[in-house]
Amino acid sequence: MEHTSAVIDLVSVVTTLLLIAAAVLALSKRLKLPFTVMLVVVGIAMSELAKAAPALLPPLVDFHISPDVILFVFLPTLIFESSLHLDARELRRNLLPVLTMAVPGLLISTLIIGALIAAVTPIDFSAALVLGAILSATDPVAVISLFKQLGAPRRLTILVEGESLFNDATAIVASQILLAIAVAGYVSTQTIVAGVGDFLLVFFGGAVVGWVMAVAVGFVLGKVEEDALIEISLTTILAYFSFLIAEHVLHVSGVMATVAAALTIGGWGHSKISHSVNEYLEHFWEYLAFVANALIFLLVGLEIDLGALADSWSMLVWVILAMLLARAVVVFGMVPLVGKLPGSEHIDRRYQAVMYWGGLRGAIALAIALSLGEFRWADTFVVLVTGAVLFTLLVPGLTIEKLIRSLGLHLPPLADRLAEAEARMGARQSAVTDLPEIQKNANFSSRTATRLRTHYQLGADEAEEYFDNQRRQELDDEQEHNLLLLKCFSVQKAFYRQMLGEGHLSEPTYRNLVYALNVEGDALRYHGELPRVPPRSQFGKWWRNSWMRLVERTGWFDDYAESIRSHSTAQDYEYAWAGYHGCMRVLSSIDSLSRHSKARNKVVSELRSLFQRWAQGARRKLEIVAEEFPEFYDASQQRLAERMMLHSQRQFVVSQRKSGAIPNSVAGLLIEEIDSEIRRLRGYDTAELTLDPREMLRKVPVLTDLPESEVPDILRCLRQRTIPARQDLIQEGSKDDSLYIIARGKVRVLRRKGDEEIEVDLLGPGDFVGRGGFLGGGPHAATSRALTPCAVYELRRSDIVELQSRCPTALAALESVVKGRSAAPKKT
Repeated sequence: MEHTSAVIDLVSVVTTLLLIAAAVLALSKRLKLPFTVMLVVVGIAMSELAKAAPALLPPLVDFHISPDVILFVFLPTLIFESSLHLDARELRRNLLPVLTMAVPGLLISTLIIGALIAAVTPIDFSAALVLGAILSATDPVAVISLFKQLGAPRRLTILVEGESLFNDATAIVASQILLAIAVAGYVSTQTIVAGVGDFLLVFFGGAVVGWVMAVAVGFVLGKVEEDALIEISLTTILAYFSFLIAEHVLHVSGVMATVAAALTIGGWGHSKISHSVNEYLEHFWEYLAFVANALIFLLVGLEIDLGALADSWSMLVWVILAMLLARAVVVFGMVPLVGKLPGSEHIDRRYQAVMYWGGLRGAIALAIALSLGEFRWADTFVVLVTGAVLFTLLVPGLTIEKLIRSLGLHLPPLADRLAEAEARMGARQSAVTDLPEIQKNANFSSRTATRLRTHYQLGADEAEEYFDNQRRQELDDEQEHNLLLLKCFSVQKAFYRQMLGEGHLSEPTYRNLVYALNVEGDALRYHGELPRVPPRSQFGKWWRNSWMRLVERTGWFDDYAESIRSHSTAQDYEYAWAGYHGCMRVLSSIDSLSRHSKARNKVVSELRSLFQRWAQGARRKLEIVAEEFPEFYDASQQRLAERMMLHSQRQFVVSQRKSGAIPNSVAGLLIEEIDSEIRRLRGYDTAELTLDPREMLRKVPVLTDLPESEVPDILRCLRQRTIPARQDLIQEGSKDDSLYIIARGKVRVLRRKGDEEIEVDLLGPGDFVGRGGFLGGGPHAATSRALTPCAVYELRRSDIVELQSRCPTALAALESVVKGRSAAPKKT
């Protein structure tokens, strides 16, 4: 009975808190106050009311928050949800300042708080460092929510949220290590070195655990087709298992494991999740995060003892001052220095101000303080941390919006303001145009119609006047060019979204294309020009080439390496196809876009030429694929045509179901069959990139007359490699003893001269690459880089022994040609 009563009490508390949270959410929207701040205030009020009248709020009176509940129930949900929706590419662009603030920044903050508290309070230095680590953990939930409401710049959101994710992990690990030192009661060089080693192991070990588990779950997700229950369950299992296994089994950072797992699934693993499940998945995790935040901040409010805070006010003032000083040193001292490093983007002073004032403290800090156990300063730290959390929520939390507005970060850029004015004007004009049809369908009087026409026409005229004034006052040719270009980017994004939904684009390609457009769009909005480096990730290119070189050097995964190269070549084709048709969609829409925005003819002409040039470049890439790999090109076109025919059938079935001509049960069965076939035809068949090696023999003159008995043996020694455009086959200075025979495509031979690479030759089908390494095993004198997608055949030096015994004619012919060509001045 006691157990049943406890369960009933728990259910009653949770449901009561959720009911209160829903009411607070509705009130916060009406009052336009931060939701989490209001939750804490309501929690405090409930706590004080329960003390004054215990009979009014049972069993809330005796309900206490457990640090384990925060760390093992709520924290994985909040970390996973935040990381899952964080764009990994945007985070990677800002990783240097984020990690600087989250790791060395937190350690510096810990040291400053610890030193100041030890100097002005009775707390000893080692214990004060523990308090410093706890108070350095940021929890800007209220700030992130405000950013979304105000439309703050995307980069500012990434910086604040990214810091918080890594910051939490650093704070938990650092506080645990410092607590062990404080309990031991002494500090030595050995303990410091051991502490640093433990920190690195726990921090980065957690990231590795999370990545490995996410990869495993991603492969399982790839086997599941359109099953929301299974796919959402797998992400939930990943969120909690990654945390628990890292924290309890392997004793590394559970927070870093969850962060790494969510970033991996949100990036690479996102393509493994069925397209139709994505929306359900987002709503599911958003709701879980709402529940976790609601319960946490209400429980934090219930834990706050105003009497204890009043008794400790003198020490609390020093703690708050130390916390603010440490934050100022980290943000205003370290962030500008990071912005000056090569490859790092400068962070605006306004952003720094918001990052400083928006570094709120929350449930993580309180959970660490509550988990200190028998530590002699545990009770004192709980009171001080509670007071610091309350201060940041009530002071910065309630004033951060005024700061953002005073700095002008809430104002949308000119392009967005004009887009809003144009949308208002267009909406009112559309309503006036549709009024006769609306009147006919609704059958209201002519007097009502006249009154509505007058009202809406007046609104349309006012919106048009405002739009024209904005254009005259603030738009020059360059700004108008950027404004219309942003609209063109929106057309492209809408087209890519449609192609993804219809199965013509893969998820990774879609995400990369939209990411590139977002980066370019932000550069136009906030800097007035396109980025100098194309957003289609230079990091991605470097990572692909580096990973491929690593795999190739092992020599153990030839099939896997070839699979990566083939898919990379197919993805390059997909990029070109999407780019070409996206540009053509813009060109077909640009006259309509320019009429609505009243763009000058000169600007329209410039943009038309720009997209025509981009379309021609993409078209040329498609033509190269058609020339070099006609089998793959024809198969891709066939799959595209079949998908389009299936979509035509699907549209017919849907229209018949809507009209009632087909019963829902029959229509559902037909749609399921069609969707299954569309899924089967998604993507590209990379098997069509595999060539018949006899084709290569016909292109190499010295091998055309081989004895038929030697052909099977030499074919066994040749390994096909599909090389994407712009990828290096061999690098200058590297040692590679393989000989590559080009079957299809063109390869540039480049030699470095100073900081430049100079083309010294252009090779094609039948030519050889890598003669120097094959003959002598020394370093290569030049880089060979694919100009177009290529198919080459690799002959390794280790195969010479087999060729000597089985294919003497072929070996002699190859050696004569290779030696002869190696003497030519331009060949490698």
